[in-house]
Amino acid sequence: MTGGKARLTFLGTGTSQGVPIIGCQCPVCRSEDSRDKRFRASVFVEYCGLYILVDAGPDFRMQMLSHGLCHLDAILLTHNHKDHTGGLDDVRSLNYIDRRASEIYCEKNVLEDLIREYPYVFKFPKYPGAPEWHLHVIDENPFVIRKDISSKELVWIHDVGYHYRLPDGSLIPTARSLEDMIEYETAPGPEDEAVIIPIRGLHDRLPVLGFRFGDIAYITDMSSIPESEFSKLEGLKHLTLNTVSYNRHHSHFSLDETLELADRIRPEHTWLTHLSHTFPVHEQFCKDLERMCSKRNIHSIVQPAWDGLVID
Repeated sequence: MTGGKARLTFLGTGTSQGVPIIGCQCPVCRSEDSRDKRFRASVFVEYCGLYILVDAGPDFRMQMLSHGLCHLDAILLTHNHKDHTGGLDDVRSLNYIDRRASEIYCEKNVLEDLIREYPYVFKFPKYPGAPEWHLHVIDENPFVIRKDISSKELVWIHDVGYHYRLPDGSLIPTARSLEDMIEYETAPGPEDEAVIIPIRGLHDRLPVLGFRFGDIAYITDMSSIPESEFSKLEGLKHLTLNTVSYNRHHSHFSLDETLELADRIRPEHTWLTHLSHTFPVHEQFCKDLERMCSKRNIHSIVQPAWDGLVID
């Protein structure tokens, strides 16, 4: 069950600090090649008629503006670190334009952190102007995203805040308790098309998720993948893997580890993301990877992704 065709746009391919890093004068941070300018890691996926964002970090606003994106059907969160969740307040503009709450899919531990880090979103009665979120709790099991899952129209009342308009025209507050904001996802049905397959991994000891959309899989911020998850990665056209350095890292794949995974999984293309300034400038890095893959006889084309790259 792998769903339909997908198109993925890399909105950010950098580490938690981005590239260039503030104050750094290394050749990569001073590079004039646009492919060496990296926002925090995030992708935009077009899948089964849906517009899906994976992770909304501190660069979310500029990523959306840079690509002219003005609508999202869902936001998927890989884990709870700030470089992946720090931009969620900025969905307020989409709430106003679409007149819909933002549909956010995440694991239970991520939800618990969002409640701590964005207390004003979960304050009842709600603070006027706070972002409107509808939370979907997921795990490593497949789930489905449905277009316009919420038929409730948001109505802004000045100095009061958002209300939902009911079919009879009456207005009610958007949420009166935490339970009003949360839904637990169930297994897809046989007729569902937009099936998302989560990929379980570990970010050091923190459980995180990657996601498969059709024949594209997006994995970031992992340092290991359980053996049980590899069956979900069979038959891929494109695979994205994170790597931050040549050397072994406690919470990310090293370059050697990503190359080993690319050779084991064998997608047509492997794209590297969450890249740090410790790698060479883009053009040199491409040459180095081609030489390394040829020497190791790796059966996948391995290249560094860059902000703005589109794959399908």
